[in-house]
Amino acid sequence: MLGSRGRLDFLNSKPAANYIAGAGRGASGFTTRSDIGPARTAPPSTIIGLPRPKPRDDDGEDDNDDDGNNGYQQNFDHFEGNDAGLFANSEYDDEDKEADAVWESIDKRMESRRKSRREARLEEEIKNYRRKNPTIREEFVDLKGKLSTVKAKEWERILEIGDYSRSNKRKRFESFVPVPNSLLQKARQEQQHSRVAGGAESVVTDLTAVGEGRGKILTLKLDGISDSVTGLTVVDPSGYLTRMNDLKITTNSELRDILKARRIVRAVTENSPKKPLGWIQAARLEELAKEEAAARKLITKGCNMCPKNEDVWLEACRLARPDEAKGVVAKGVRQIPKSVRLWLQAAELDHDKANKSRVLRMALDEIPDSVRLWKALVEISSEEEARILLHRAVECCPLDVELWLALARLETYGVARSVLNKARKKLPKERAIWIAAAKLEEANGNTSMVGKIIERGIRALQGEEVVIDRDIWMKEAEIAEKAGSAIITNTIEIGVDEEDRKRTWVADAEECKKRGSIETARAIFSHACTVFFTKKSIWLKAAQLEKTHGSRESLIAFLRKAVTYFPQAEVLWLMGAKEKWLAGDVPAARDILQEAYATIPNSEEIWLAAFKLEFENRELERARMLLAKARDMGGTERVWMKSAIVERELGNNAEERGFIEEGLKRFPSFFNLWLMLGQLEERLGHLKEAKEAYQSGCNQCPNCIPLWYSLANLEEKRNGLNGLSKARAVLSVARLKNPLNPEICLATIRAESKHGNKKEADSFIAKALQKCPNSGILWAELIKMVPHHDRKSKGKDALVKSDRDPHVFAAVAKLFWHDRKVDKARNWFNKAVSLDPDTGDFWALYYKFELQQGSVENQKEVLNRCIAAEPKHGEKWQAISKAVENSHCPTEAILMKVVNALGEGGESGAENGRN
Repeated sequence: MLGSRGRLDFLNSKPAANYIAGAGRGASGFTTRSDIGPARTAPPSTIIGLPRPKPRDDDGEDDNDDDGNNGYQQNFDHFEGNDAGLFANSEYDDEDKEADAVWESIDKRMESRRKSRREARLEEEIKNYRRKNPTIREEFVDLKGKLSTVKAKEWERILEIGDYSRSNKRKRFESFVPVPNSLLQKARQEQQHSRVAGGAESVVTDLTAVGEGRGKILTLKLDGISDSVTGLTVVDPSGYLTRMNDLKITTNSELRDILKARRIVRAVTENSPKKPLGWIQAARLEELAKEEAAARKLITKGCNMCPKNEDVWLEACRLARPDEAKGVVAKGVRQIPKSVRLWLQAAELDHDKANKSRVLRMALDEIPDSVRLWKALVEISSEEEARILLHRAVECCPLDVELWLALARLETYGVARSVLNKARKKLPKERAIWIAAAKLEEANGNTSMVGKIIERGIRALQGEEVVIDRDIWMKEAEIAEKAGSAIITNTIEIGVDEEDRKRTWVADAEECKKRGSIETARAIFSHACTVFFTKKSIWLKAAQLEKTHGSRESLIAFLRKAVTYFPQAEVLWLMGAKEKWLAGDVPAARDILQEAYATIPNSEEIWLAAFKLEFENRELERARMLLAKARDMGGTERVWMKSAIVERELGNNAEERGFIEEGLKRFPSFFNLWLMLGQLEERLGHLKEAKEAYQSGCNQCPNCIPLWYSLANLEEKRNGLNGLSKARAVLSVARLKNPLNPEICLATIRAESKHGNKKEADSFIAKALQKCPNSGILWAELIKMVPHHDRKSKGKDALVKSDRDPHVFAAVAKLFWHDRKVDKARNWFNKAVSLDPDTGDFWALYYKFELQQGSVENQKEVLNRCIAAEPKHGEKWQAISKAVENSHCPTEAILMKVVNALGEGGESGAENGRN
């Protein structure tokens, strides 16, 4: 026990000063925050100026330390903590607080200066993380947006995905277990039979047979009701069960609600018997509870209590039996003879027109100033009776404009004018009367009076301080159409600032054209042209409207008027000459161009239009004379090009070469002349000279892609087996000159594909799409190059990358065409030609598609649209249309030749071989 106690005393004793546990046996521990105190070797007090530790007695306790803590505990400070620092014995005064506040403000200032940059960096990191780790919702947002375009039939064609889980599979393949005999015996015993004990014998009742009998009885009753005579309720057997489904099963809670509601309405009717709303609610409550007799009884009591309220009588008429309704409404009319609603209800109950007219006449005797009664009587009367009634109606109701206008429509011209004059005096602030007067004059051929009437009407309305709302009058003009021209002329400037007139009027005309109000749009343009007669844009928009919605004669008349107001507009003269030419009147077209040249003597456009007129009509000598005069007057490069074209048409190669060379001396940067020179040498078989011409053209016009393309084709033709290498070199130089041109890249890709180098072509198109990621022609080519099963995905990528490019639309349309999705292919072809109607290749693809998959009407529609568009560009279109033998072919003939040049499915022979 002593040893044990001595051991315990040793464990409770204090360690010696500077004692480190385990240091004697070579252990090295770790240092914690508590070790920073007296547990570590204290530095010499002479160095830091601290008081020496108090001496300890033999048992390890400090002298004069009653609580047993060491001396360092007395040095604890709330600022320095348990550390004895340099300022351990100093006091924390106001100056220290002020210094700390200054440093704290400096820290906050520095922190705020870095805050914006830190927040920006954090925001950027969050954005990068969200971009690299999108949520499922963000990944499918584009697909969810397209769900709005899915049609109902497409939804129906989507297959239902069943439950193919392992547990369900196990259930579907469970073995069949026969029903035990005990269960079958029990079913036979419970086959809807019950035994009823009655007296000395028992009666067996077959409930199934009873149910079948009730069903037969119900069927007989329905058949009898459906054939009932007039006056009885007729039930539609086919909809009987449907209406039964609408009936709710009355539960206990619903019954309690009805009883509670009955108490409430009973209290209302007893406390306020003269208030009709209480009786109406009480009757409707009983009707809801299927107590029609009680409802009729309550509403009859309500009629007795409130005989002067029409709502109660109307409710009683509604709830009454068909044979009693007339009597109920008659009682109501006797009680309230001035009630229009009761008289109209009485007339509605009579199905005979004569009786209905008699009731309405009786009503008008009581209430002659009721507009509703007059209108109801006029509607069921003949035209002659209606005219007589309306004369009386306008006397009784002189402030209703509809009665006046109806009377004016039924009267003759002279009487109608008199009626409208009377109406104008009675209703001086009504614009509809003035508009009706203008329509009346227009209908009778007095078009000169229409504008005067509208002008007088606007002045009169303004005199009556009526606000002229421009938008309302414009709507009236759209309704009036022909008479709307005068309305537009007199109201279009109201409320529009002078600087906004042109923009506002053009926008109004475009909106009217979209709504189909062509006459109103024509009137707006006509007025705008008289105000802005020197604005060519307005004349052109008006001419386009006339060309689209008018006749050729009206367009020519409009253009004649246009050049009278604005004779310096070349395009108006040219449009007039072209319309005469298309009409087959070539002499008239010549006269227009001669007049135009007399008005604008130095216009090259008019010279070239006159040349085209003669050239297209095979008057080559006239064309040569016109071009000679243009060259003498110092014509531009186009004149020299047209001169060479005429000589090419005549087969004069020497003269053609002379014009081209002379033109190149004057205009060396005009690439068309270099192309024509190279093509001339190729036609003559001078391939070396053709190469020199193309090379010279490329040096003069390094940005002209057709020159590089022609030179590459020539090198491929001249060098045989080495042709591809030569073409590669030419196209490589072209790419250096035009690094971001997708057409040069396309030429390189096609050259590799043509010679079967599919890997090189795939590699090059990938690089080209990196440089030109939005190029539609490159994406369209990629769709052709990939295997068929990958084309759909590439088509989706192309639609996303290229911004509504028609080449991509045409490529997607061909995909649908190959998959026999006719409607989708037609839709995408239509998008392509709508976006770029000037490219003939799209029209040729569209027309070939309709020839294979469409009807005759669709084929005619596409052909007519192509002829109206007059396309001039396109890879295959230009190659055929600019051939010498096709120089005078119309658009329809060129279209047919391009269609024949296309292979099956809209591909050319080279493309079919590549795919």
